[in-house]
Amino acid sequence: MDVQKSLPDDVQLVAVSKFHPNKDVLEAYDSGQRIFGENIVQELKEKHATLPQDIQWHFIGHLQTNKVKYIAPFVSLIHSVDSFKLLQEINKQALNNNRTIPCLLQIHVAKEETKFGFTFEECTDLLQGQSWKELSNIQICGLMCMASNVSDTDQIHREFRSVKDFFDKLKKTVFQNDTNFKYRSWGMSHDYLVAIQEGSNLVRVGSRIFGPRPQAL
Repeated sequence: MDVQKSLPDDVQLVAVSKFHPNKDVLEAYDSGQRIFGENIVQELKEKHATLPQDIQWHFIGHLQTNKVKYIAPFVSLIHSVDSFKLLQEINKQALNNNRTIPCLLQIHVAKEETKFGFTFEECTDLLQGQSWKELSNIQICGLMCMASNVSDTDQIHREFRSVKDFFDKLKKTVFQNDTNFKYRSWGMSHDYLVAIQEGSNLVRVGSRIFGPRPQAL
């Protein structure tokens, strides 16, 4: 877990265990890691059922509304909320399970159409409205983004910085009195050091921990 040792004290590591077998997760667990990230609902369900129950499971992939019910009983944080419809469904399933589910709003900042998320304008419109405030069983705890998959480090810096600036703006306005709005989830194996420089405090690292990703289980 050399990645963990390299992180500042105020940055949390999400060990991205997707497609890796339980034995790999347990090896990281035995070294002290407790936060793991998955992006496929079925795989997350299976790992939650068979691995230590004090693991904090984060869902980090694109989440379909019809799959929320399967992870609602136990998920610790959903990073990838990309629509109000999804937020409503998470709230519904959280209510069904008598819990509040922490969520991050995903911002689409990458110059790639395949990425999901709100634009800055869409996110602003959502948060300026009242509808989300009526969702009593979700907690918006911050923002998530992915930078463009490019070799231009300056571009990656700019993209992450733009989301950090947006986070700061929201923190001073919409979430001024909300201590739960604190997470800035950006940075993966190839760009997490840049992400930390640009204000991330939650990095999602897989291959730097577990090695090359095997094929789907």
